[in-house]
Amino acid sequence: MADITNARGYPIGAMSRETGVNIETIRYYERIELMPQPDRTAGGNRQYTHDQLKRLSFIKRSRELGFSIDEIRAMLTMVDQDGVSCGEVHAMTVEHLGSVKEKIRHLKKLERALTSMAAECAKGDVPDCPIIETLFDER
Repeated sequence: MADITNARGYPIGAMSRETGVNIETIRYYERIELMPQPDRTAGGNRQYTHDQLKRLSFIKRSRELGFSIDEIRAMLTMVDQDGVSCGEVHAMTVEHLGSVKEKIRHLKKLERALTSMAAECAKGDVPDCPIIETLFDER
């Protein structure tokens, strides 16, 4: 990360550019207390520290990996209380991995169903559409 701090810290726009997190999302993370409230300038502008920049990067990366806000909050709570345990984080990660695998199984089932429906379609101007028929099927 480039050092874009000024004497007072990182303004919100710099935080956004540096991490790729939308400004409104940064504000949202503050409202739900995932991000601590930053110091403010005399004019009321947010000024973040390097530690807050690192925290936002952690949140973004965790979200990219599909961790929920609650899971991220739990990990950050452990970090904030200096009670982070590799075993606890590992357990959370393994549980999350199981959830991801279940979603993949569901998506593959969905893919097969959609492929089957699309294969049955004549793609013409006929009034009877097998895709519509399948979607109306009560089974």
